[in-house]
Amino acid sequence: YWPSSKFRSISFYNGYRNLWGPQHQSVDQNALTIWLDSTTGSGFKSVKPFRSGYFGASIKLQPGYTAGVITAFYLSNNEAHPGQHDEVDIEFLGTTFGKPYTLQTNVYIRGSGDGKIIGREMKFHLWFDPTRNFHHYAILWSPKELIFLVDDVPIRRYPRKSAATFPLRPMWVYGSIWDASSWATEDGKYKADYRYQPFVARFTNFKAGGCSAYSPAWCRPVSASPYRSGRLTQQQYWAMRWVQSHHLVYDYCRDNKRDHSLTPECWG
Repeated sequence: YWPSSKFRSISFYNGYRNLWGPQHQSVDQNALTIWLDSTTGSGFKSVKPFRSGYFGASIKLQPGYTAGVITAFYLSNNEAHPGQHDEVDIEFLGTTFGKPYTLQTNVYIRGSGDGKIIGREMKFHLWFDPTRNFHHYAILWSPKELIFLVDDVPIRRYPRKSAATFPLRPMWVYGSIWDASSWATEDGKYKADYRYQPFVARFTNFKAGGCSAYSPAWCRPVSASPYRSGRLTQQQYWAMRWVQSHHLVYDYCRDNKRDHSLTPECWG
């Protein structure tokens, strides 16, 4: 079952607008290129907010030395709720020569401005080289769960266990490339090195389907599986288990240094 096949591609300008760094962004035949150099990075944002849906893009990353650089595709309501926002991230953490990119998934609920940033990171090393070809990365957000997908393979499921640990307010879709030298690569050990600039990311095959914040109340959330309930198939569970047993490199719920009273969803 291929969830991405259920949603048609949209052109960049049909769904998105430049948010910052317009001079570091170009669109050619529906493929968007954004880049970071020592002057600035670049970001884009969906025209409308959503309250549920499937959000995907095919992305190709820069090879070579990319330490400190983050390429991101994510949902957020940061501009609507500064300091108290929700966010659902797919982030590619840049790397040094000969080492793989880390794909980080993350979920934030109502807060980041109070100093108590509670991230819910799960990190993976991919089973392919993301710099050689475009691969499709997606977030499926329903009122019941978040599912992160890579080439239609579910890699992480984050169920709604309580209203306090799940994003329920409308979010926009974003993409960006930026310098996160302070933490991106081995906790900040390796920084962005602008001798290798520009750092380039390419996006195409944009998909965004679901209930916008303006949709009528009867708008039905999309599903990641053939079942209308959204429940994953047995095959999808097996695939997710395979990814997590072979390619997972960090799980916040298994980190003994974390205070798990702040992440009650880890217990049950």
